[in-house]
Amino acid sequence: MRRVLVVDDEENLRLVLRTLLKKHGYDVEVADGGDSALAALDSFDPDVILTDVRMPRMGGLDLLGALKAKQHPATVIVMSAYGNVDLAIEAMKAGAYDYVSKPFKPDEIVLALRKAEERETLRRENRALKEQIQKDNQFESILAKSAEMVAIFKTVSKIADFKTTVLITGESGTGKELVARAIHARSSRKGSPFVAINCGAIPENLLESELFGHKKGAFTDASSDRRGLFEEASSGTLFLDEIGELPLNLQVKLLRVLQEETIRRLGDPKDLRVDVRIIAATHRDLTADVKAGRFREDLFYRINVLSIHIPPLRNRRDDVSLLIDHFVTRNNARLGTNIRGVSTEGRKLLLEYAWPGNVRELENTIERAMVLAESDVLQTSDLPERIREALDPVHVHLASGELSIKKTSAAIEQILIRRALQKTKGNRTRAADLLEISHSALLYKIKDYKITDL
Repeated sequence: MRRVLVVDDEENLRLVLRTLLKKHGYDVEVADGGDSALAALDSFDPDVILTDVRMPRMGGLDLLGALKAKQHPATVIVMSAYGNVDLAIEAMKAGAYDYVSKPFKPDEIVLALRKAEERETLRRENRALKEQIQKDNQFESILAKSAEMVAIFKTVSKIADFKTTVLITGESGTGKELVARAIHARSSRKGSPFVAINCGAIPENLLESELFGHKKGAFTDASSDRRGLFEEASSGTLFLDEIGELPLNLQVKLLRVLQEETIRRLGDPKDLRVDVRIIAATHRDLTADVKAGRFREDLFYRINVLSIHIPPLRNRRDDVSLLIDHFVTRNNARLGTNIRGVSTEGRKLLLEYAWPGNVRELENTIERAMVLAESDVLQTSDLPERIREALDPVHVHLASGELSIKKTSAAIEQILIRRALQKTKGNRTRAADLLEISHSALLYKIKDYKITDL
């Protein structure tokens, strides 16, 4: 971080800073305003921008906004004259790393730059560490380190090269298709197509044609011959997602395909031989569906030769933190945001939430929070209300059928104390005033409720 761009409308100050920083080994360019600084970005590409917060034409705040829009990675340090401290603080909220008050001593500027350099070094080391952790815990496109998922990875590696049919079960959002793709990617079929279809997303009257194809004139809208997905997946893998939604009449035809390895297009008297590896998935309990007559028993045993069950996210907490960091990194690149991570309290909420929608729900939650975030660290306030409420002591008490006024009142007290301490940034005297109780009473309750994580 040796390239510094000094931005100030005072010529004398620009000259003083240029001389000072060059003396300390920095490569320095100067600009007389925010607009000039933006014009210099391409030719100079600074590591650090040292800018006055108040300037004619384009001030420091506007420059920060423009840098964010351009996704320029430069660290910004703002300079503010006496009386402009509020502006400097606003600039830091907008993404500036630090501020220096004018008039300043030369050592203050050099110290601020060295602190920025140290921070950037730590950020790079942290980023490299996270990338290494992700690499160490990535299996194809699946990121996980829990014992349950590691066992699944081993199973996938063992069965990948066999043509045997696989049934993947698990709740919606657990990543069944990702596991299916991993099986395909680890097999000798990886050079051939992986074709996926959701059996519950296509109308019953179109599903047979979609799977097996049709000949011209087979039905009213069949204006030409059409290959089905079995033919599209030739020499590759066909993934039948939500196979439990397959109508009974098509279950019979699918069973025939699995046994004979031939298909027949609608309207075609001839059979076609196909070489396709079938992987099926469902969130339903197919054993119960077989008993209820909704799913054919012979087809169930035919697709359930090898089975993989993906546990819900709530049963593999080790993966949640890993996925949080992954989604933050990925969304920063995709959305152009610059979120550094999640606050301690926010991460605690995410780790303790039950995730009924599993990985898909977690991914959507992180994206939503990043879009709505007010700072570069995701706070509890950025998370959806359902997550905050789910772990709210009162909500937990009421959801469990708790009717004790004493226990519920204690839960409410804990919430109010935590909120007051959070609002006052840990100042217990001010928190006691907000709560309208004495300072000694607050200290007693903090000790009694074991409130130590603020």
